[in-house]
Amino acid sequence: MVNFNLKKWNLILGWSAFALAFIVYGLTVEPTVGFWDTGEYILTSSKLEVGHPPGAPLFQMLGAFFSVFASEPAQIGLVLNMMSAAASAFTILFMFWSIVLLLQKIITFDSASNPNAQIGILGAAFVGSLAFAFTDSFWFNAVETEVYAMATLIMAVMFYLGLRWQNEMHTPKGNRWLILISFVVGLSFGVHFMGLLTIPAIGLLYYFKNINSLTLESTNFSLNDEEFSKIKNISNKVEADVLVLFWQFAISSLEELDIVSNQHLSIEMFLIRLMHLQ
Repeated sequence: MVNFNLKKWNLILGWSAFALAFIVYGLTVEPTVGFWDTGEYILTSSKLEVGHPPGAPLFQMLGAFFSVFASEPAQIGLVLNMMSAAASAFTILFMFWSIVLLLQKIITFDSASNPNAQIGILGAAFVGSLAFAFTDSFWFNAVETEVYAMATLIMAVMFYLGLRWQNEMHTPKGNRWLILISFVVGLSFGVHFMGLLTIPAIGLLYYFKNINSLTLESTNFSLNDEEFSKIKNISNKVEADVLVLFWQFAISSLEELDIVSNQHLSIEMFLIRLMHLQ
């Protein structure tokens, strides 16, 4: 137990989760064309044609590559469905590694000198990643030719890279992860814009890494007259009931979850509501 190698078992269990997910997806993959857009994606990918706007060029180029391995034209649908299965299995792999990194931040004691803590971290990550692997929506998208499986992979990769960047943010070469994140963001435009949803989460990783150096006094939230007028004009186009309902939900959620206790934030919300109602 003293010589427990976390790095080695992190790799072993991560790839084990990948293999288990890939085997299950491979056994349950759709044998041919499914419903919705799968037929379009199978045809446009295998023929390198243009799909419906806004398009998914990277997805379709990868689909054209995978379609080469079909033994006959009737197998193209199955091969492209397996591409989604592979992408979903890689999603589980990166999710496992992300959970490990997150749990290492949550545990307060020194996990490096505690083999039981290391085993607990790996076990929780293994269970958590496989629990997501067999959720209904994710499993459904993993066995058909749709962009959502690959888009989820991009989100998983971006969040994992964000965690690696957070760990090495203040090192001389820490920003190399940020450059790689930017590259993956560019790739996401060729699959689905859903990958961009990870950017706010990465922003929060930066915030919590530097929370001690970020204060309200050191940040300028002031608005000039022109900016204030733009916000007011936008606000006037929103129904009052919708705006009030949104802020009530936001404030109550923040209070219940005990996320922030910023009086300035509450005052700003209240003033915006009054300005609009007036």
